[in-house]
Amino acid sequence: MIRAALLALALSVAATSATAACRQALALGLDVSGSVDAKEYRAQLDGLASALNDPEVRAKVLQMPSAPVRLLVYEWSGPADQHVLLPWSVLDQPPALDIAIETLRQTRRRNATPGTALGVAMTFGAQLLAQQPDCWKRTLDISGDGKSNLGPRPRDVNDQIERSGITINGLVIGADAPNMGDLRQAEISELSAYYSAEVILGPDAFVQTALGYDQYTDAMKRKLLRELEGLVLSYLPPQPDR
Repeated sequence: MIRAALLALALSVAATSATAACRQALALGLDVSGSVDAKEYRAQLDGLASALNDPEVRAKVLQMPSAPVRLLVYEWSGPADQHVLLPWSVLDQPPALDIAIETLRQTRRRNATPGTALGVAMTFGAQLLAQQPDCWKRTLDISGDGKSNLGPRPRDVNDQIERSGITINGLVIGADAPNMGDLRQAEISELSAYYSAEVILGPDAFVQTALGYDQYTDAMKRKLLRELEGLVLSYLPPQPDR
């Protein structure tokens, strides 16, 4: 009930601000495949909420209300299992950002198929970003802790997505087990290389890493700050002809 009310309010806020210029459309795709347990699921949702609520991130997001950020969050797993958690939301004022944060915190896990359909998740995110053609920049973030094992491979969809002009960044999550020692570094290095070669797109695209889900919040904060850096431009409205 609470979540439904929050989503309704978010849609209302978005509708009233739909005519504002948009400096960045940011779609975040969260991995909820079979390798992600209940604790790790919450680490992602709460970690994203905490990162968005960080004072530095809030300042960056809200720095230019005349040309705000538009945010959407979805989760992905198998080829037929992508689900929007937070619809496109215009983050032009603190209450709008607060609604987005609370929506994420109130979200509860649903049943999802166990596969890792990364290529499908990328295509789905690109389709969502196509709904925001007027934004100065359109960015897709894919978080994941494994390689694609179902559906088209990321390399099979890259050419089509690249033509849409969006940027894709990655947030790679390593294993949590502390007894893995140096193996954790080797594992995340391999997955980071895979994302760098097959997933990210665009001249400024990058891969952020979290050594485990316990570091997810900090990694998400660093990634958001990097993406938002430099997007607040001095904007002048068109001048009338003299």
